[in-house]
Order: sequence, then C-alpha cells, then structure tokens
Amino acid sequence: MSDIASGFRFCVFIPVFLFAACLYFIFERYRLRKNIRKISEAAETVASGKSAVIPKMPPGELARLSLSLNLLSERFQYDLSEMKRLEEIRKEFVANVSHELRTPISTIRAFSETLLEGAFKDQKRCLEFVREISASSERMEKLVEDILQISALESGKMPPRFEMTSLMKIASEVVASLIPLAQQKQIVLRIDPFGDLPEVHADRELMRRVFINLIENAIKYTPEKGFIRVSAALEEGSVKAVVEDNGIGISPEDLPRIFERFYRADKARSREMGGTGLGLSIVKHCVELHGGSVGLESELGKGSKFFFKVPAISK
Repeated sequence: MSDIASGFRFCVFIPVFLFAACLYFIFERYRLRKNIRKISEAAETVASGKSAVIPKMPPGELARLSLSLNLLSERFQYDLSEMKRLEEIRKEFVANVSHELRTPISTIRAFSETLLEGAFKDQKRCLEFVREISASSERMEKLVEDILQISALESGKMPPRFEMTSLMKIASEVVASLIPLAQQKQIVLRIDPFGDLPEVHADRELMRRVFINLIENAIKYTPEKGFIRVSAALEEGSVKAVVEDNGIGISPEDLPRIFERFYRADKARSREMGGTGLGLSIVKHCVELHGGSVGLESELGKGSKFFFKVPAISK
C-alpha cells in the first residue's frame, strides 16, 4: 500500500515540477526580454546624442553590460559637452580675430584710398597717412604673431624645452632691453635682487616671453614718471615673480577675466596703445605649461601687481 502511495505522490510531483519549471522559464524569458529591451532602448537613445540611464539589473552579465553602457553614456555626454564648448570657443576666437583685424584693415584701406585720390601731393598729409598705415600694419603683424603663438601653445605644437635656469637672469635681461621703452614715458623700471633663490626647470624663451608681456603691459598702463618694480621670492616651494606698477589699475569686475583671450579692461585705450588682447593669455598658457599659476592684485587708480609662480628645484 505504501508503494502505491509513494508512486502516486511521485506521479503527482512530476507534472507539478514540470509546470513550475515551465512557469519559471516563461517568467525568466519575459524578464530577460524586458531587460534587453531596456538596454536596447537606452543604447538607441545614447546613439541619437541624448543622455540615458539603464535601470539597475539583476546580478550577472546583464548587470555588467548595463553598468558599462551607463559609463559609456556618461563619457559620451561629457565628450559631447566638451566638443560643444570647444566649438563655441573656436567660434568666439574666429569672431574676435575678425573683429581685431577689421580696424587696422579699415585704417589701411581708408588712408590708401585717400592717398590714391590725390592726398599724396600734400607732403605733410602724405607723411601722416603713411605713418598711420605703417602703425596699422605693425599692429596686424603683432596680432598675427600672438595668434600663432597662442595656437601653438594650446595645440602642443610648441612643447617647452626645459632646462635648469635662473629667473633672475632672465628677468634682468628683459628689464635691460625694456628700459629704453620705459624711459620714453620717464618711467622708473627697476629690478630688485632676487636673492639666493633656487633655480627652476623652465623653457628660457617662454619665461622670457612671460616677463616681456608683463613688463610691456605695465609700461602701457603706467602714466608718465611712474614706476615699475620686478621682484621675486620663494613661497611654499615655488618661485613667485612679481611685476608691480603704480598705473591706472583694474576695476574689481574686470579682475576675474583679465587673463582671458581678447579681454580688455579698457578696450579703446588698449587698441590705441597697440595691444592685441592676447598678451596676458599667453602669459597664463606659458606659466601653466611649467606647472605654475598666475594671479593679480589691483586697485583702480592705484596700480597693479601681476605675479606668477613656478615650482622651484630644491638645492
């Protein structure tokens, strides 16, 4: 009798087990298809250029696949945003270059046409017009040189040639070369002894360009009989070089943007003085290539103090 009961229970168990197994298989297949559909839809969304997040999947291959796709989506969105940002920068750069070139080109064209119309017969006016044409062409040449330099710095086509060097020596050479320019405005340009500062691992030409741009900028915006002082000191493992003047200063609202390309605190005056709007941006790029940083302290009407830091080499 017990054998019959056992056989009966076994006969009942088999269909129930098979039925449960079928239900489980159908459910798992439905869930698998549902999850695959979610992943597929998310992938199509990402492919269309939009952001998508795949819901959390059960542990296993699909979970790893969904995690990989989510990471890919995040990276894709970051790259897309970066591309849009760079495209905006490119458009702004082209617009700024076009704007900067328009003024000297218009000046050259206007004076050339005036000369062709007969003004060359008036020797005094002819000489004045030729001077204006020459000044405009020089400004265009300087602008093109600065554009080429900043493009080379940003693209990596002008990698620094590092060597052990003394900032004091570079600064002294630059100051000596710019004293005649300062004397034209009776400006006192001096350099304080840097003292026993450690050398830096730097590209001499790039560091020379940094000092030239900062000192020339100070000369432009310092009134006659003013002063400009160049100094340096060791600060927290870096050599900090400072170019200080008692010029016109910079307003607080202009300070955060002063190192941006083509940004001018006083646009009309800067163009009148022959500025391209790229000098301080070049300074920033050169210093950052050395692992350093730039900064500025200024008060309107009381002068400015531009400085940069580059890592010092321990003795």
